Amino acid sequence: MAELTARWHGSLAEIPEAHWQALTAASGLPFYSWRWLHALEQSGSVAPRQGWQPVHLALWRGEQPVALAPLYLKGHSYGEFVFDQSFAQLAGQLGLRYYPKLLGMSPVSPVQGYRFHIAPAEDAAALTAVMLQLIDEFCAEHQILSCNFLYVDPAWQPLAEAAGCATWLNQQSLWSNQGYADFDAYLQSFNANQRRNIKRERRAVAAAGLTVTPVVGEDIPPALVQRMHDFYEQHCSRWGPWGSKYLSEAFFDQLAEDPELRRHLVLFSAHRGDPLDPVAMSLCVHSDTELWGRYWGSHEEIDNLHFEVCYYAPIEWAIGRGIQRFDPGAGGSHKRRRGFVARPHASLHRWRHPRFDAIVRRWLPEANAQQLEEIEAINAELPFTASPPALGDLAA
Repeated sequence: MAELTARWHGSLAEIPEAHWQALTAASGLPFYSWRWLHALEQSGSVAPRQGWQPVHLALWRGEQPVALAPLYLKGHSYGEFVFDQSFAQLAGQLGLRYYPKLLGMSPVSPVQGYRFHIAPAEDAAALTAVMLQLIDEFCAEHQILSCNFLYVDPAWQPLAEAAGCATWLNQQSLWSNQGYADFDAYLQSFNANQRRNIKRERRAVAAAGLTVTPVVGEDIPPALVQRMHDFYEQHCSRWGPWGSKYLSEAFFDQLAEDPELRRHLVLFSAHRGDPLDPVAMSLCVHSDTELWGRYWGSHEEIDNLHFEVCYYAPIEWAIGRGIQRFDPGAGGSHKRRRGFVARPHASLHRWRHPRFDAIVRRWLPEANAQQLEEIEAINAELPFTASPPALGDLAA
């Protein structure tokens, strides 16, 4: 370990793209690629004035990084989708300052897979412990109460727990591909009543004269990505100050201009005639095996259009592409009846104040047990003909 040098980086631009990708590409997650995170920073979507200050930690051996931790100082809890208001309230009761806090996640992307990215030849457990000790020292030096890793990779989770992180369970929705031949085969997994409901919802969109067409990767013209920003902005503005418009127009411009970023996109265009002239549209991100729902918007109020553009059309596309899992994004109990199974996801936490740490750690076992009971109850009521589809190791 003696030959390693720890450096804190205030911008992703300080770490060469080739070095970053050499350590992160194995995850298969577009949200941790250098270009995605750099586009967030360069576009001003992730910046100190937005409450996101990059402070990435890297362990270097000479001029080569061997371990990376994407990290941010946060001045608020927006854009995380793991709701820690109770922690902030406890800090206030104890006379502690809760913000800023240190956060590990892909900004405004509730996507499971956060981890320290460590070179395969290194001792991952040892370097995880070293990096957590460096984080503790950073928090102590800057009087930061907590460090929080959200939506963690289940494979990395035991290493961080062994080094002292506390686990808090929350829930999210997931669709899994059970080898369906097509969407009709998928419908057979529902009971008869829900099959009728889904068919009725899809017919309502067709009756409005709309067709939904996926436009994928290099086939997406830059102008259509920019149109997606307009839909995103319009949808957020409907909710006023609660609209959660996190991404700038410049970020969408970069998605449009960078072929490497665009190849992970699929836009579901609801149109009357030309797919490049949409009435509504959703933006999803995909890898070879996974699909993630991100944003949508519509210029018309049409019954069930949201379900078609954000759920049914993406599921149909995923089946056709052999995609194994579809994460539609945070929130929305209406996802459950459309084939998305509740599953737990873990966040990991460290608190520098002994009393705060002791109080929360005493509370966590009961809170986690209640979360698992709630997930079981939710899934027991899903409208499937048999048990909900298995989620494999992602349900761990």
